Amino acid sequence: MGLFSTSDNKVIGRMNKSKRSIVQQLEEEEREVEEEQDFDEEGEESEEEKSPSICFFCAMEEPDPRLRREALTAFFSGMPYSDDESHVLVMSGLWSMAMIRPDDPELPSAGVLRCSALLISKALADPSWLGCHQNIYIPYYAAHILGSYTIRLPSLAHLAISAGAIVPLLSLLRGAMSWIEQRVAVRALGHLASFDETFPAVARHGNELVPLAMRVAATCLRTVYEDFIAVETLQQNKGGKMRRKYQRELLTRGLGNGEMETRKAEEWASQLQCWSIYLLGCFAWRDAAWHCLICKDEAFLKDLCNMWGGVANGDSPAGVGLMRILCRSELGRKAVSDCADAIESLCNLARSTDDWQYMGIDCLLLLLDDPAARRRVLPFAAPCLADLIELRKLGKRTNLGDVILKSLWPEVKEMWERRRMEERMSEDETAARREAATGKKKEGNRRFWAGEVNEAMEKYGEALRLCPLKRKNERMVLYSNRAQCQLLLGDADAAISDATRALSLSTPVNSHRKSLWRRAQAYDMKGMAKESMIDCLTLVNGAWFGVGRGKKKKKSNNVPYSVARMISKQISRAGLFAAVGEFTKEKAAEGSVEFGMGEEER
Repeated sequence: MGLFSTSDNKVIGRMNKSKRSIVQQLEEEEREVEEEQDFDEEGEESEEEKSPSICFFCAMEEPDPRLRREALTAFFSGMPYSDDESHVLVMSGLWSMAMIRPDDPELPSAGVLRCSALLISKALADPSWLGCHQNIYIPYYAAHILGSYTIRLPSLAHLAISAGAIVPLLSLLRGAMSWIEQRVAVRALGHLASFDETFPAVARHGNELVPLAMRVAATCLRTVYEDFIAVETLQQNKGGKMRRKYQRELLTRGLGNGEMETRKAEEWASQLQCWSIYLLGCFAWRDAAWHCLICKDEAFLKDLCNMWGGVANGDSPAGVGLMRILCRSELGRKAVSDCADAIESLCNLARSTDDWQYMGIDCLLLLLDDPAARRRVLPFAAPCLADLIELRKLGKRTNLGDVILKSLWPEVKEMWERRRMEERMSEDETAARREAATGKKKEGNRRFWAGEVNEAMEKYGEALRLCPLKRKNERMVLYSNRAQCQLLLGDADAAISDATRALSLSTPVNSHRKSLWRRAQAYDMKGMAKESMIDCLTLVNGAWFGVGRGKKKKKSNNVPYSVARMISKQISRAGLFAAVGEFTKEKAAEGSVEFGMGEEER
């Protein structure tokens, strides 16, 4: 960790005019929780009297638990009122301990949570102190400590509330310092809002906190891009603006270069957005009354459907998670169904291989179950969900296709009647239909290799109408072959539909390699970079390297060149900052249908 940089004075200068309001808010919060210590001038002791008389690291090495607790309590009580250049090392050590042992109550019970809250307040109220030594790092560490110790145990979250942590965290979330501190502040507030015991204390600030979290979620990517990501280019081209040193140090722990800084900044920006949405989800889940405040901003709902977490943060449901919560209330369903962009996004997600595919399906089913929303959503959702009616299992959900079929009735009456007809068929009739379908398939193969793509597509369609529904593997191949024909004819929408049906029939779901590749190409034709990239990544990570069933499907250690080239093409177009700036200088040109996946499965 380097010395304090003069370029960081820009952070400090932004806080001068908020000094008085920060102190007043702190005093008000502390009166509510009935704490005796504050920054009131009448009760403040001198720095010499409050200075810690013991080394923190020495106290941690004390073998006697009682003596160690007394020493730590004394240290944390005096730390906010002293000025020592070693404090940044102490906070860095506390940050590591909190990350490794978030359930350990020793340090929280000794006062580290209150100490952290007071240090944040001191940093915001006293810019001159923040500019000394390396104190500019302390607010980040303090907010991170509060978030780490409140991640699992409600008892520790209650301690943080009693320590007056909400007000200083809220100040950081407002942007009193920078996006770096906003990230850890919203993380801590999300943890405090996730427990029944502490949510009421957070909800008292809800009228400010909810709109603030919405604003941060909607604008954080642009903020990070303009304040950090794009600065590297400006520095090289104009020799002017430079990245703040303390932010670079925090991002890479002092061990990275510009490329690593950019990569970590993208990851942290995604976390800032996802954690802001998580905080909103805590409010929306606990009380539908908050849906009104969230849904009245139509621009936010439009942006919400495009918040997906990025590749670096794929374990977060991001925008669709909040959208599913909103769809559980009448007000939320009306707002979502009125947003055409939201419906289109949900339909695309439902027909993807994204980990959160089931959430997109859930949202559409919730909207279709509402008579008022159904009229607006059905024209868009029916063609999409019709491709999924043969899903057997998706994650922990079984017979999902039957649920979709019932929800779409009578729009899919033909499929329903065909099921009933085949159930009444004798074995001889079923065998005859299967044999006829096999003949049509072979005829389609001959037409395809002869270059008669339209005729081949018709034969595959006839085979699908004859092939019994329970012959899922054969129907999967027919749908996939027809998707290839439609791809060659330039009908991307039809190719996506048939490839999706083939993937729904595969075992496990979304594992058929050729269907994944064909749908990725069709998405590319439509300019849907994210969906194309996800299909390619699924192909590489799961279907290609995974061990298949049977002797012909073996694990491969090589990625086809065509797939690697497609991923390279889409990864910049689907990047987290693609909507806020030119992430690359070259714009990927639309490509034609690519081959290289081996011989056709026919």
